[in-house]
Amino acid sequence: MTNEVNNLVQTRIPTQYGEFVLHYFSNTIDDKEHVALVFGKVANKEDVPVRIHSECFTGDVLGSRRCDCGEQLDNALQLISEHGMGVLIYLRQEGRGIGLLKKLQAYNLQDQGMDTVDANIHLGHLADEREYTIAALILANLKVQSIQLITNNPNKIEQLKALGVNVKGRISIQVESNCDNQAYLQTKAEKMDHFLNKVKK
Repeated sequence: MTNEVNNLVQTRIPTQYGEFVLHYFSNTIDDKEHVALVFGKVANKEDVPVRIHSECFTGDVLGSRRCDCGEQLDNALQLISEHGMGVLIYLRQEGRGIGLLKKLQAYNLQDQGMDTVDANIHLGHLADEREYTIAALILANLKVQSIQLITNNPNKIEQLKALGVNVKGRISIQVESNCDNQAYLQTKAEKMDHFLNKVKK
C-alpha cells in the first residue's frame, strides 16, 4: 500500500498569535489523528517556517516543567505568526514515540537517577523512536516547496531530507531552562547532539 495522507477538514482557529487554519489528516500509516496549523499562504512557497511538534501531553496540556515542549509549541506559533506564514505539524507520537504509559514510567526511572535516554532504553525502547513520514506527506499535501525547520534536533533534519523534504535552513527554538528540566536538556545536548547552548545550572 502506498503511504498517503488525506486532508479531510480545514477549520479556522483564532489564537493569541492570530488566525490559523487547522487541517485534519487521515493517513494509511497509522490510526492516529495528525493535524497541521497553517498561518497565511504556504502553497508553492519557499523557505516556509515549519515546526514539526511531537505530542507531549504533560508539557503541551499540563504545562509540566520537566521538559521544554509546551514552551516550544507556544514559541513556534508566535514565530510563525511573526513571519506572516508557516506550518506547525502536530504529530501524535507521545514520549519520543514510546507512548504516554512508557513515558510516565520513564519519568519515574529518571526520578531514581537515570537520564531520559537510559530510562527509555531500560524500558526496552530506543532513545528516540519518532519518525516523520507523515510530516513529509503533509508538507507535500500543503504544496510547501521548501522549509526553514524550527528545531534543535539534527536527526529530525536528516530524516526529513531523507524523505525528500527540501530543508533549506534551521530556526533555533531554545527556551530558558529551569531546575526541573536542566538534566533533561543537558542529556538532549550531550547524548542526542541537539543544538543547544550551555544549559544553566
